[in-house]
Amino acid sequence: MSITMRSSRQGHENARNCECHPNSRGASVVSENISLVGVQIKEVRPWIQRDIEQAKQCKADVMLQALLQRASCAPETKQPELLQKCLKGVLPVCNGQVSTGGISSSGIETALKEYISPGAENNLYGPFIEVANIALACLEEIKVDGMGVPVTTVDMICQQNDMPMYQTHQTVRSIRKPDVVILPLNSTCAPFEDDNGGKKGKQKGKKKDDQKNATKDYQRRKARMVKNATEKPPAPLPWIDVLACIEFKRKTPGWTKGIKSPPSSYTVTDHVPTKPEYLPVDHLKAQAPAPDPSQAPVTQPVSDTAPVRSLGLTAAQPSKGRFSSKRKAADTLQSAGKKSKVNLDEPDVTVQTGLYAAEMFAVNLAVHHLINFIVIDDVIWTWYYDRQGTIQSSGVNFIQDLSRFMVLLYALQRFRAHDWGRNRDFFPVQAERKPCYEFKIKDEKLGEVDLLLHTSHDERVTHYGLQGRATNVVLVASEALRKKHGNLQDGMVAKIFWGEADRTSEPEILKKVEGIAKGHATVQGHVPEFLWYHTFTHPTSAIREALGVPEPTTGSRMLYILVFRKLLPITKLYGKELFDVWRQCILCHLTLRKEGVYHRDVSPGNLMWYWKDGRRIGVLNDYDLSSLANDRGPRGNECTGTVPFMALDLLSAKGQQGEVKHLYRHDLESFTQGILLPAELRPLDEWATLNPVTCGEKKYVFLSHLRIHYPSDIDSRIGMFLVECVEVLREYISRRSARLDRLIARGIVEHSNDEEIEDIDGFLHMFTDLPSWVELSSLSQ
Repeated sequence: MSITMRSSRQGHENARNCECHPNSRGASVVSENISLVGVQIKEVRPWIQRDIEQAKQCKADVMLQALLQRASCAPETKQPELLQKCLKGVLPVCNGQVSTGGISSSGIETALKEYISPGAENNLYGPFIEVANIALACLEEIKVDGMGVPVTTVDMICQQNDMPMYQTHQTVRSIRKPDVVILPLNSTCAPFEDDNGGKKGKQKGKKKDDQKNATKDYQRRKARMVKNATEKPPAPLPWIDVLACIEFKRKTPGWTKGIKSPPSSYTVTDHVPTKPEYLPVDHLKAQAPAPDPSQAPVTQPVSDTAPVRSLGLTAAQPSKGRFSSKRKAADTLQSAGKKSKVNLDEPDVTVQTGLYAAEMFAVNLAVHHLINFIVIDDVIWTWYYDRQGTIQSSGVNFIQDLSRFMVLLYALQRFRAHDWGRNRDFFPVQAERKPCYEFKIKDEKLGEVDLLLHTSHDERVTHYGLQGRATNVVLVASEALRKKHGNLQDGMVAKIFWGEADRTSEPEILKKVEGIAKGHATVQGHVPEFLWYHTFTHPTSAIREALGVPEPTTGSRMLYILVFRKLLPITKLYGKELFDVWRQCILCHLTLRKEGVYHRDVSPGNLMWYWKDGRRIGVLNDYDLSSLANDRGPRGNECTGTVPFMALDLLSAKGQQGEVKHLYRHDLESFTQGILLPAELRPLDEWATLNPVTCGEKKYVFLSHLRIHYPSDIDSRIGMFLVECVEVLREYISRRSARLDRLIARGIVEHSNDEEIEDIDGFLHMFTDLPSWVELSSLSQ
């Protein structure tokens, strides 16, 4: 507990997995931000699955039209005729009539026939890759009026993977195993080549001049597209290079029942809905037949591998230090090697692909969106992810409706890096031999503002998940801000997150807070020192409007970057020092509440401090879920906060449905909650992974059995305060529950607490009048 339980030495930000609104379907179970320490893959997976289950849907042609629009010469101008023009334009490739660089599109038919042959799932990868890469080579020759040209700086290619890929999340390494990935050509060539550009183990000593020869380079590239791409890479591929993942499944392992052979020729036809048209979670498990004993399960061992190089999309330098080469048996986030495709314990293909998206989000700073694909037998589904949510298109039978698959490749081939979702304003660079990001932008008051974001620093706080705020906090250096604010003792941090477009923004909240601070000593110096911010004007709702998704602006998000003076976490403090900082934060919170600023997200990660004149000054931090008393619209019943630290009323079913008004006593109850202990000492670790209602039930039992979880090494004065605080909460909950029970017994329907009159000072005095509070306060003077 922030007052009672010993702090986590890692100091990571804890789970923020509830940002629910009464009008947002299912938002109460959306994961927002987790501390990856101690969280097992089986516990992360349900959060991803809940996000996937809420995916919106759109027709395949609508998705294709939107992708073509993005890849056109005029992406901001509506061009509804693009799809039909491109469907006609790619027919020569479909019908084997295009050749380039010794590659003929007639090879597509051969690869498709091989694809439909009986066999295990991994037999699908090679033929599919051949179809895609032959098509990409030939599609370069297709010119459609209004469409852009292939983007040579990306030069996409399909590459077999089906082997472990690693990524470090703060201190924990994840292991994933996508079947096939889409990469920039340079990235996929690198693992197969030695330092002189030759294939590893062969052609050593090849002269560098050969690479300058355009003809030879062109031939090498084409050969790579149709040959080496179907081989597993000899070293793990870095996540930062991955443009998209393609995950495969067979409905029935080893069989091709229901898959028709390619037609003799292709024409433009209307889209024929597939069965299923959209892919629900666990669709395959619901249809899974009894295992065929003659079919041996396809397994791939997970091997430990040395760190890898990251090439990125900008001919980047090696990103040493981002990937750990050490793996323990109990590594969290670790996924096992792929088992039999009928294994009911394996993540559903939709969830598995969502986990890949979470890896891609984590490695790319401020990424706007991602695209992945799922292939089941002869049908492909496009999945689009951003921080507002997930969208899946209806399926396309890429064998019978090859022209639509060709159009998909045609559009993607013309995607620039930012069309793939990379943020063009954040440029990858190296600082002190570590990968960082550089950000420069014109500011009306300061001129050019430069930020160097130290994303490889150990103190970076990262996000792992699909949707929500996706907060990243990194150390930052800036010459422009240094000139304005001077050298700050502890430096600066940048907070990068996706805030809801229809909420009062955090910069606006902070301006109000700064005004209150001028007239109140309990606030002055106890709120974050706000240095600079920038708002990006590309809301996530734009793609939903283009796709015709219902309620496209509901939950729309915009990217913000805010720069603050660096603060220190309360989780590093013990004893009376911890109490002193905590008490200052409570008094700051109380004044802000009375002045009309509702914080709504009290948790240890938002209680900070800094040194001033030899004293620790407590700071109530993080206002991106806050609201103002004069905000328009329904704000009082929003269920916001960090689930393990939310009040019991808000964790109830009614609270999660927005039927409980967020009161001051709820925030004060959050102040008396806890933080996670070190991994080996965390009996309450599962709280961070539960849904809100279940977490509330666990907390209720905890309050009744404190002695079971009482820490043995706690300061006796803090321990007494712990006991007295829990006693206050227990008595209050008991009295309130008894009153409601009596009302029910009299036949009086329980009313919402919307009209409940708050005695803010009275509720606080229940704690400040405790003997232990008085004693600790005197010690802190």
